[in-house]
Amino acid sequence: MKIGILSDTHGRREIAIRAANSLREQGAEYLIHCGDVCGADVLDALAGGPAAFVFGNNDFDGPELRRYAESIDVTCLGTFGVLELGGKRIAVTHGDDHPLVGRLTRAEPPYDYLFTGHTHVRHDRRVGPTRWINPGALYRAARKSVALLDLANDELSSFAVAE
Repeated sequence: MKIGILSDTHGRREIAIRAANSLREQGAEYLIHCGDVCGADVLDALAGGPAAFVFGNNDFDGPELRRYAESIDVTCLGTFGVLELGGKRIAVTHGDDHPLVGRLTRAEPPYDYLFTGHTHVRHDRRVGPTRWINPGALYRAARKSVALLDLANDELSSFAVAE
C-alpha cells in the first residue's frame, strides 16, 4: 500500500489539489494530511479517495473542519490519531505538541511510523523502531514538498510541488 503524506497547506487550496493529484498519480492509495489545513476548502484536495487529516496549531475552527470533512468522506483524527494501514500502525499528529511527539516515539508497543508536520522542514529519521516522517510543507517552505511511502517495502520518496 502506498501512502501520500502532505502537511502545512495553510489554506492554499490550489497547491493542495496539485499535491494530492500528484500523489495519486504516483500511486497513493491513501492520503494523510499532517495538519494546518487552515480552510475547509483545502479538504477538497483529499476527497475522492481514502484520506485522513489531523488538526494543526493554526486550524482554529476544528468543529467546522470536522463537519466539512465528514460531508466529503474524509476522516478527521482530531489532534492525534492512529491508523492501521497495510499491516502497519501509523501515528499522526501535527508535531507542535512536543511532549506528545516524545510519547509517541517511545510508545509500547512502538508505532511503525509517526507522521508529523509543523516545522515546514522535511525529514525522515528513526527513533528506536519508529520511522518518523515529516513531508515538509506546501506553504512557507523554500521547497514545497510532499512524500510518498510504500508500506510494502518501506520506501519513501519525496518530491517538490510547483506553486
